[in-house]
Amino acid sequence: MTQEHAIPPASGAPLGEWLDYLLAIHPTEIDMGLTRVTQVAQRLGVKSLEGTLVVTVGGTNGKGSTCAMLENILRRAGYRVGVYSSPHILHYNERIRINGVDAADADIIHAFERIEAARADISLTFFEFATLAGLLLFKQARLDVAILEVGLGGRLDATNLVDADIAVVTSVDLDHQAYLGNTRESVGREKAGIFRAGRPAVVGEPDMPATVAEVANHCGALLYRVGQDFQYQREDAFWSYQGKQRSLTKMPLPQLPLPNAATVIAACEAIGERLSLSDDVLVEGIATARLAGRLEELSQSPLVIADVAHNPHAARFLKSELVRWPGKRVLALCGMLKDKDYREVLNIMHPAVAVWYLVTLEGERGTRADELASALPPGAQANTFDSMQEAREAILKDAGEGDVVIVFGSFYTVSGFKSLA
Repeated sequence: MTQEHAIPPASGAPLGEWLDYLLAIHPTEIDMGLTRVTQVAQRLGVKSLEGTLVVTVGGTNGKGSTCAMLENILRRAGYRVGVYSSPHILHYNERIRINGVDAADADIIHAFERIEAARADISLTFFEFATLAGLLLFKQARLDVAILEVGLGGRLDATNLVDADIAVVTSVDLDHQAYLGNTRESVGREKAGIFRAGRPAVVGEPDMPATVAEVANHCGALLYRVGQDFQYQREDAFWSYQGKQRSLTKMPLPQLPLPNAATVIAACEAIGERLSLSDDVLVEGIATARLAGRLEELSQSPLVIADVAHNPHAARFLKSELVRWPGKRVLALCGMLKDKDYREVLNIMHPAVAVWYLVTLEGERGTRADELASALPPGAQANTFDSMQEAREAILKDAGEGDVVIVFGSFYTVSGFKSLA
């Protein structure tokens, strides 16, 4: 159905109808630019969140983990916190979380109705509708802190319509090249687009492209970067952090990526006197933070770990984390999208994987299982499947007590696997 002929859901329609409608009225999934969404945000009064500290988190990988750890710290300190993130794994409601609780269908639908009335003839993407809904619910909740996870890039992402009090860039690597460019320098420039004049810009990328500093200098942001303004070290089962205001030692290792944990503490330092965060709250908040789809343990017998790693940077991290299970044979269930560098991801992961279970993902963007198999080195032990049901049954049947099963390659892969549990 075209935009001109799509009819808004009737009053009382379920959330699913609204989601179908949003896809119908703007079938282009990615439509970069802030002009349209900012116009609607101004009509709705959510161009700014007065009285709420806004932390915007961008980066190639590690955004979700960073948001989860920061949220856990702030909630432990007693603050009212909202998190807007994407994509979801099982339920759309996961995208908008207030005080640890996913938004209710009724609240999201009411927000959609307000956005639909305000936009008039302005076309909005699925993601832009979601962003505005999150901002509406956050403003209504009178939060102390709103954490906004960038969807794609930064400079032209819908989350960037709100001025961040603190901007965070977790990492910079190649992904979404069609939109962000083919060099780390061009990607860095887009990521740094969330920086604001006179406000902290925390960068956790150790090999920071010069363009990030250039953007910070041009706009007058206060750059706070790993290796210069803060450092961290891993020491066996513990880690330590040194920053401008804090020095923490003998902290338990987090379940989420350590580089992101250090970046979170740096962000908390950047918050400064605006919020009161003790060392104990920082340490406990990071150690106890969890996030669906990031080194997520789905079962213990057999041990099944799900991770949404879908690009080379994330694959390198996932491979490095397999040392958590020394001596175990690794069985990998992998499905990937065509627009990802699946050849390089498989090349990175292959030395750690004993047997592959490759699955075709549904839809036009899904890579066929036989294409994935052809990207593996000669001699790789690989099985191919046309459905997640078949792949899941096969890998769980073959996995023994001494094995670890990793499910990775895409949000769609993890979502499909978990939905069958």
